[in-house]
Amino acid sequence: MKKKVFGIFGPIIISVVLLVVFFFAPFQIDLDSKRVLEDASTSMATNILRGNAIKNKATGSKEYVPFFGSSELSRISAFHPSALAEKYDRKYRPFLLGAPGTQSLTQAMMMQSMGENLSHKKVIFILSPQWFVKDGVTNDYFNAYFSDLQTYQWVNNLEKVTDDDKYLAQRLMDFPKVKKDKRLSHSLDRIKEGSLPNSSDRNYINLMFNMFSREDELFGKIGMMSKEEVLKKAEKRLPEIYDDGELDRLAAEIGEKATNNNQFEISNAFYNKRVKKKLNSLEGSQKKWDYRFSPEFSDLQLVLSQLAQDNAEVLFIIPPVNKHWTDFTGLSQEMLQGFAEKVKYQLESQGFNNIADFTKESDTQYFMADTIHLGWRGWLAADQRIKPFLENSSKKAPRYNLQSSFYSKEWQQKEPNDITK
Repeated sequence: MKKKVFGIFGPIIISVVLLVVFFFAPFQIDLDSKRVLEDASTSMATNILRGNAIKNKATGSKEYVPFFGSSELSRISAFHPSALAEKYDRKYRPFLLGAPGTQSLTQAMMMQSMGENLSHKKVIFILSPQWFVKDGVTNDYFNAYFSDLQTYQWVNNLEKVTDDDKYLAQRLMDFPKVKKDKRLSHSLDRIKEGSLPNSSDRNYINLMFNMFSREDELFGKIGMMSKEEVLKKAEKRLPEIYDDGELDRLAAEIGEKATNNNQFEISNAFYNKRVKKKLNSLEGSQKKWDYRFSPEFSDLQLVLSQLAQDNAEVLFIIPPVNKHWTDFTGLSQEMLQGFAEKVKYQLESQGFNNIADFTKESDTQYFMADTIHLGWRGWLAADQRIKPFLENSSKKAPRYNLQSSFYSKEWQQKEPNDITK
């Protein structure tokens, strides 16, 4: 009889015990460990981006500065921001918050999950033109970086529904991964209509938020790979004293050697792996590509709203696209300038005035490492804007003037030439 009873209730009892252990076990990541934060700062691991514990601890510290971006952050060279900061013993260290495929929607969710840790911080945000394709972030990239924890946190913390919340709820419902969670979807349906989730859904969301938070505390380091050795190797190529002229000469020298097997000034490794075998099919293949009309402009508005709420000071960096490559593929440099004008209007009209627009450097030698990513001279030029921005005290606090019209489809499809300044 006892065996039968245990056979029925035993698995339930074991599950409850395991759940209690999961929630209340004292084990968690040692967030006071300098080594953990050092490794995490350049890891760009998915668990770091989708989690809270490690990135929030680093962001809230005085040492680390959030560098938001995407795949360019993973291209380690002597002129990478992390290498320069370490070599020249600067007062700040970049904490890299991005990876191939992270775009505005992912970045906005990461920012809102940081809470007060982002308040009055200085931030670097690398804004890539190629995010702004016709349909915005792809389903695969969204799925790769979607954070249940950060989404439940946002809904759980809602006290009133704003235009930002309505847009975010609507946008999340564009993705099948979100729709599969029926309770979350029900809450999002209410939010996009301007109502808070009902009490039953809020209880569920609170439970899930606590569960994912605990999971993050226990397992947030999984997949975290330090790039310390790669950075040390890169730093050895730098002169002991930071000198603009010497560094520019070195950047050109390294760039010339690294791109000597092709006519595009693309790194040899990238050319061999990604371009060489399909070169003929790529000629003229980007004639119809256009970055001026995209839902990404409204996703970017979520980022701007969060930064404004946090009173963060931001330096936006807009990279160019390699002109040798665009001449070959047919991607229009005129279109890229239209994109730059449109996105700069969205930034500047709302008070985001720190912008390093490098889109006119598309044919500067060795500015790019490949087709779309900053290279040796590109990172050096960026550093000459980053260093004074981060090290000099601001004369006055930023004043932002957010406009919800940037969430409209009308703005997404706005022709840059039609913008009245």
